[in-house]
Amino acid sequence: MLIHEDRLFPAESSTLKVARALYEQVKNLPIVSPHGHTQASWFARNEPFSDPATLFVQPDHYVFRMLYSQGVSLDDLGIGQPQIKDPRKVWRLFAKHYYLFRGTPTRVWLDYSFQNLFGMEERLSERTADLYYDAIDEKLRTPEFRPRALFERFNLEVLATTDSPVDSLDDIKAIRASGWTGRILPAFRPDPVVDPEFAGFAGLIAKLGEQTGEDTATWTGYLNALRKARLRFRELGCTSTDHGHPTAQTADLPLAEAAALFSLVLSGKASAQQQELFRAQMLTEMAQMSLEDGLVMQIHPGSVRNHNRKIYERYGRDMGADIPSPTNYVHALRPLLDRFGTETKLSIILFTLDESTFSRELAPLAGHYPCLRLGPPWWFHDSPEGMMRFRETATETAGFYNTVGFNDDTRAFLSIPARHDVARRVDCAFLARLVAEHRLDEDEAFEVAHELTYGLVKKAYRL
Repeated sequence: MLIHEDRLFPAESSTLKVARALYEQVKNLPIVSPHGHTQASWFARNEPFSDPATLFVQPDHYVFRMLYSQGVSLDDLGIGQPQIKDPRKVWRLFAKHYYLFRGTPTRVWLDYSFQNLFGMEERLSERTADLYYDAIDEKLRTPEFRPRALFERFNLEVLATTDSPVDSLDDIKAIRASGWTGRILPAFRPDPVVDPEFAGFAGLIAKLGEQTGEDTATWTGYLNALRKARLRFRELGCTSTDHGHPTAQTADLPLAEAAALFSLVLSGKASAQQQELFRAQMLTEMAQMSLEDGLVMQIHPGSVRNHNRKIYERYGRDMGADIPSPTNYVHALRPLLDRFGTETKLSIILFTLDESTFSRELAPLAGHYPCLRLGPPWWFHDSPEGMMRFRETATETAGFYNTVGFNDDTRAFLSIPARHDVARRVDCAFLARLVAEHRLDEDEAFEVAHELTYGLVKKAYRL
């Protein structure tokens, strides 16, 4: 077998027994995926995935960034192409370099899919490349492997996409109109119209004004347009917003100063410092709107995006060249928390790519302010080690109930059950250790395991 039934569990026999029992209770619970980047169009059209390379390689930056780091050309992998010209050639290239993923979470996710979905028993390699390709390709042509059928097979209860405020959401509407009962929800990602560094920023704000009937050349009209856009998302089931700012900086400017700053950034003449101040102000404005309309607010800071300028210019955004950066929360969030920190009806979920902040900043903040919760390890730390470090450093101050379960944050659809399985196993391993050390009674561990897997995420995201 490609994967061992006791993977990620403790090696010590008595603790292993507890971990197994905990996992047995939670392994088949429904998957709630409240934040990710899969495409609603897959489920609206419900067409077969075209080939193994398009399914596994092209959409997954975890895969192609590793290959690129070892000198494999993104062009040779079909990255940036609307349709891969020779998918079998791309697959063979991927298989030839599969050894690069040894010890990585990507290897765990891929082997899980290869074994559990496609019945593969031999490891992927240059020798088995065509065996894999043919077996996967054959199954992709069957009704059981269409997007909606896989959604149901994965026992997905909710799947959220990530969408621009100016997106038509036509695919979400088509899913609803089709009569299919799968719950696909949009999530409101306002970055294109709140980040002055976003390509086409002024034009996108003008488009937002056209869609909402507001004069987005004015501060008041701009904010009203955002409120209307959020309402449009809410009417289609949206329960959360998502903010991918470079930092967690917030601001609370007087009305006149905020309006003047907006005019400056809209003109394209704002300095880098003024652009950062505008983003900071907009996090506070978004918190105010969340207090009004009930949307849960997610803040995903700390990524230096598009670090490889040549890759960005050649292929565009989200091509695996985003790098974590140190992030401050205690001082950065102070203006927002001075205004909203005690609001029990507001829910803000904080994520980080800077693990040093978990015990020093994030857990103490979430362990005090009623409006704050801690998101799970994300992106580079979505790994067994990252998840265990999170539990070890955050639980002592924030406990379990100021966290929000797990979300997979993936573009690779087939990795969703694999990632959730890893999270469930790691949480069970952590809880089993607490039981073995007599820090938690076994009946409590069973309750917490269920909450970490299912209860907390539904509560946090108001699902």
